[in-house]
Amino acid sequence: MRGAKSAKWVAGAAIIALAATACGGGDSDSGDKSAKGAVDANGIFSVEVGEPQNPLQPANTMESNGSIVTDAIFSQLVDYDPDGKLEMINAESVETTDSKLWTVKLKKDWKFHDGTPVTADSYVKAWNWAANIENAQTNASWFADIKGFADVHPDGEGAKPKSDAMSGLKKVDDHTFTIELSDPLPYFSYKLGYTVFSPLPESFYADPKAAGEKPVGNGAYKFVSWDHKKQIKVERNDDYKGPDKAKNGGVIFKNYTTLETAYEDLKSGNVDVLRQIGPKDLPVYRADLGDRAVDQAYSAIQTLGVAMYTDQWKNTDPKVLQGLSMAIDRDTITKTVLQGTREPATGWVAKGVLGYQENVAGDVTKYDPAKAKALIKEGGGVPGNEVFIQFNADGGHKEWVEAVCNSITQATGVKCTGDSKADFQADLNARDAKQVKSFYRGGWVLDYPVNANFISDLFRTGAAGNNGFFSNKDLDAKIKAADTAPSLDESVKGYQEVEKELVNYMPTIPLWYYKVNAGYSEKVQNVKYAQDGDPILTEVQVIK
Repeated sequence: MRGAKSAKWVAGAAIIALAATACGGGDSDSGDKSAKGAVDANGIFSVEVGEPQNPLQPANTMESNGSIVTDAIFSQLVDYDPDGKLEMINAESVETTDSKLWTVKLKKDWKFHDGTPVTADSYVKAWNWAANIENAQTNASWFADIKGFADVHPDGEGAKPKSDAMSGLKKVDDHTFTIELSDPLPYFSYKLGYTVFSPLPESFYADPKAAGEKPVGNGAYKFVSWDHKKQIKVERNDDYKGPDKAKNGGVIFKNYTTLETAYEDLKSGNVDVLRQIGPKDLPVYRADLGDRAVDQAYSAIQTLGVAMYTDQWKNTDPKVLQGLSMAIDRDTITKTVLQGTREPATGWVAKGVLGYQENVAGDVTKYDPAKAKALIKEGGGVPGNEVFIQFNADGGHKEWVEAVCNSITQATGVKCTGDSKADFQADLNARDAKQVKSFYRGGWVLDYPVNANFISDLFRTGAAGNNGFFSNKDLDAKIKAADTAPSLDESVKGYQEVEKELVNYMPTIPLWYYKVNAGYSEKVQNVKYAQDGDPILTEVQVIK
């Protein structure tokens, strides 16, 4: 897909920064510089990934190793062009007159990979299943806008659903359905581009777990096989009706446990496309790869997530977190350890999305050891005088985590230690199980190009991306007010005001904006990267 396809936690370190139009194919640094030769339309190429956290179910994927696969297999109603404009994919139209009742008309003749038709029921049934609390889908909260969500996903431990269907979803005919929201939401159509809103075939419900191991989708590629912790294979779907037909025969997603190993394989021709380069190789990759080196901005931000449920933080004054933030020398770390491939963050919303504003965090993201120590003291000190930063060892994070820890310790005297997890899957599982000691490395890439995605979906009480379990009723009320604003512009402005208040709570510590620093082999051309940082698989051409 050309646009931002999946809300997800980013696995790697080597990616961040952005201009509004920075998307796949938008500038000379975003893809192949020149055609190299005749193209094999049926050629297969390989991409570096890690092991997905969960089965390949669209509503159960919220990280970049799984989403790049599910986004190849499933298409949604809409997508976005490089300027953030909605494009219709499986939908013929998505319309509303009041931002509360939405009518979706589907394009006809679309089929799943098993040959069955994609109909209104394919969406309505899939969304009801995904929202149902008994199905334990990671992204179930994405359906919370729809009327009747509480009936299928009630609050409270051990709560049982009162219904198996949300009252806000209604089939009109085989190619039309309506979505009634609990309250108006001006940007709801943008959210429909996220993977969670995929349709599912009837075969899925016979054995959902098995369907996650061998997914049947409606996208540009068909699933072939999954050899766990080794590779996943997909092949071109020749019956695909979307505008983004594959220009190759298929993709092999090769599993790597370190970025350094993947880079060595790239140089030797054993993998074709990387999503990122590890810090160790950033100083040399441009010289090594020449025109095949990629340096491109995209919409993502790296933060230190705060485990608000821990004894350390649940009753601690936010001034302590403000002080720790001011103890981090972002300028030096991004210029040295990260080789100028990041831009220090000054707020919580990534560049390139509607509502981005500069310097919204004020002095809190500026390095000032004296002020850092004063704020920590004023806030009562760091409980235990020690913090930990959890990170995944397979993502190239060790170097910058050590640099951040050294900066904190030198500036404040607070001991700081990296807490390494073997891989991204283990890191995410520890977050889900509330096992984070202090901080966790958070890298969030847009789901849709609106600032709400970096605020509501991360800091709203109960949001799927709220891994720190931050909760504040006043902030929830202001998020609700922004969501129910009468227009998209007013909603965006409401979220801008909410972002200005985050400095008073510090649910996360902003670090830097991401860039794609990657590369590809001599076997492929026309390699471009989308606004979500992933390579646009359908555009890649394999050279004969």
